[in-house]
Amino acid sequence: MRVLLDENIDRLLKQLFAPEFEVLTVQDRGWQGKGNGELLRAAEQEFNVFVTMDANLEYQQNLGALKLAVIVLRAKSNAYSVIAPLMPLVNEALRSIKPGDVVHVPA
Repeated sequence: MRVLLDENIDRLLKQLFAPEFEVLTVQDRGWQGKGNGELLRAAEQEFNVFVTMDANLEYQQNLGALKLAVIVLRAKSNAYSVIAPLMPLVNEALRSIKPGDVVHVPA
């Protein structure tokens, strides 16, 4: 499964994903600065899941129409120390997520 991390997530978190997941960042793909719609359309061509902290994304975009699942991390901060403890839940969600799903992982 291929996972794309939004640019609002610390790229060091890549190392905390389970080994069966191939994880790249928006920066790795050179897609920084793309608007949400454009980014999601590009992501669904290459990735299975998009991980973001943008809680408004599901209200701004029609995520159910995508061939891409979305995980929204809900935390007070995007700091590594805040998000790292959520990673076991993210890995668990990735094992059962389907295209079009939106899964919220709360802190």
